[in-house]
Amino acid sequence: MGTTARRVVVGDAARWKAMSHPLRREMLQYLSRHDAATSTTIAAALGENTGVTSYHLRVLADAGVIEEIPERGHGRERWWRSVPADLREPDYDSLSPAERAALDEWRAGQIPAELALVNRFVRDLRRHGKWARAYRSTGYYTADDLDAFFDDYAALLARYGHTAQDKPAGARLMQLRMFYIPDEPGGPD
Repeated sequence: MGTTARRVVVGDAARWKAMSHPLRREMLQYLSRHDAATSTTIAAALGENTGVTSYHLRVLADAGVIEEIPERGHGRERWWRSVPADLREPDYDSLSPAERAALDEWRAGQIPAELALVNRFVRDLRRHGKWARAYRSTGYYTADDLDAFFDDYAALLARYGHTAQDKPAGARLMQLRMFYIPDEPGGPD
């Protein structure tokens, strides 16, 4: 059960930069929703031309977040799929200035979609029954506790999650998020 072959994708400037481009973000979303695709199918779905999508697919492949499926290709046709990867962010303080800038650019591009996801969750929660849940907790944690919790959470996602290629019947693509942040001084008790 689960995606046992998740690869940890560490942050480097090239990888974060590759995933920051708006069209590449859309292409990654498309690949996460489909088993595999060619530059032609992605171009048609996103209203782009195949030269553009082909170029951006190669950039994503060079960054290690997608891979070619050579056995599916015929002639010049190339099939691509997303790579099961643990994309947790690295320790920001350990990054070089170029890596920090690339990670910041990637994060900034994620914010509108994350806010839209939260708003959709609030708006549509009751429509989805057992497919939508929320959990909140309050407690005191050390930085080491939170690091261990984060690692355990990632391991649980890998244990129970599936890729587009190995998903069982009845599986749906789900959006899962976890947030934690220290309480600000003067905040609610």
